[in-house]
Amino acid sequence: MKKIEIFDTTLRDGAQSEGISYSLEDKVKITKILDGFGIDVIEAGFPASNPKDEELFVRLKNEKLLHARLAAFSSTLHIGEDAESSVSMKKLLEAGTPTVVIFGKASSVQVKEVLKISDEENLGIIRETISYLKRAGKEVIFDAEHFYSGALTDKEYTYRVLDTAADAGADVLCLCDTTGAILPSDAEKLTREAVERYKELRIGVHFHDDIGCAAANSLLAAEAGAAQIQGTFLGMGERCGNADLSVIMPSLKFKLGYEFDCNMKYLRKTANAVSEISNTRIRNNKPYTGKSAFYHKAGMHIDAVKKYPPSFEHIDPSLVGNERKFALSEISGSNTLLDRVRQLVPDANKNSDELMRAVTVLKEKEMFGYHYEAAEASFTLLLRRALYKYEPHFNIVLHKTTDDFPSANGELTSCSVVQIEVGGKTEMGSSLGNGPVNALDNALRRALSVFFPEVGNIKLLDFKVRVIDATTTTAAKVRVLIESTDGEDVWTTVGVSFDIIEACLQALQDSYEYKLLKSF
Repeated sequence: MKKIEIFDTTLRDGAQSEGISYSLEDKVKITKILDGFGIDVIEAGFPASNPKDEELFVRLKNEKLLHARLAAFSSTLHIGEDAESSVSMKKLLEAGTPTVVIFGKASSVQVKEVLKISDEENLGIIRETISYLKRAGKEVIFDAEHFYSGALTDKEYTYRVLDTAADAGADVLCLCDTTGAILPSDAEKLTREAVERYKELRIGVHFHDDIGCAAANSLLAAEAGAAQIQGTFLGMGERCGNADLSVIMPSLKFKLGYEFDCNMKYLRKTANAVSEISNTRIRNNKPYTGKSAFYHKAGMHIDAVKKYPPSFEHIDPSLVGNERKFALSEISGSNTLLDRVRQLVPDANKNSDELMRAVTVLKEKEMFGYHYEAAEASFTLLLRRALYKYEPHFNIVLHKTTDDFPSANGELTSCSVVQIEVGGKTEMGSSLGNGPVNALDNALRRALSVFFPEVGNIKLLDFKVRVIDATTTTAAKVRVLIESTDGEDVWTTVGVSFDIIEACLQALQDSYEYKLLKSF
């Protein structure tokens, strides 16, 4: 059994990603999520860099983690700085983590051009920093910054840096591709050299993705003998991001046979949870966790997958908590629709009334302009209605949306009123909004929350409008797609009308109905 350690730096390196701004509560939540998933080491932050990270470690002292070791991050001492009086060392130790991560320059060029000190001075501060932390009883991971680029330009000095860290007592030597530009062949060769040179120590690797090779380099490094793989959960990070653990981990397990303690069946759920807190989106075609990762559209492909899934799937999607999806489109074939009908009517066949009814309804909707390939949630509801297998949770009695002109302070103010009926009872919701769709959504949500508090968890992620027949100009029909999430799942709904507000309302109604269908 090949064991390997997973080191997550989403909260430190990932937080440097453009558009990411974690609150203290966000960081605590992500720590618990990653720990529950089974991550071995969570690098929670840089306590000497900002008060938020300093406070985070105070909070985490009161959190009982199930599995992970917490790590705090810092640079080496500065030239002329004494470890005993160093503020950064003081805050690093006050973080109270069993593991600390120290980064230092492993490239003579970087020492000269950035630190502006001599090669020997750099070795001295690395030695003093690690020795001090080892005397304090810490597990020390030394991040050899610019290792790979340094090894290509001045290998002798790069190894002097690693020798110094090893002699000072470092437990893990982490080889860093700081600029994310190392090629896979060099990554594998240099990692293997380091593993063979430091047989008594664990070698870690830390890749960035500036040339799109971070995941491949991480896998090759594992095969070369690296004992620890560092990365961020969704590949978040500065510039082009870090090595993506959500891609690397399942490849390590299912392709290379490595063992670690993360439960891959919860991979997609964990990815969605981290994405939600980070206010980012998982792209549809992302390997393993994307909603299109196991999506089949061509009729021949669908037929083959039904007979023998490995025809067009490299693993069983359930292994990573994902699911197989077949497109409902002009090229997907009639058997796809029959399979969906059988989920509700198990004894349906090609000649059954249920299938004919479903085909008729689908064709009518598509003729009008609906497009269900990208709106799976709306199709689920459509099929249930066509087969009389669904009773709506609410009905919209009336709605009215208006805009105020001229706009106040340059911002359009809209007002919407929605009346709904639930089980013979009616409720009216009204709201202002930044535009008519926002006002309509707020009003509908307000009315629904009286009967269904769970709709408060729904957040709209994306909103798209497409003109179906541009030749009719302003009289054209429009198709609206709305993507929603409740923090765990993501779904898309569709509406079509000559009136854009009506199309939006259809998509919104389906979005809330789909959430309630899942909940009850």
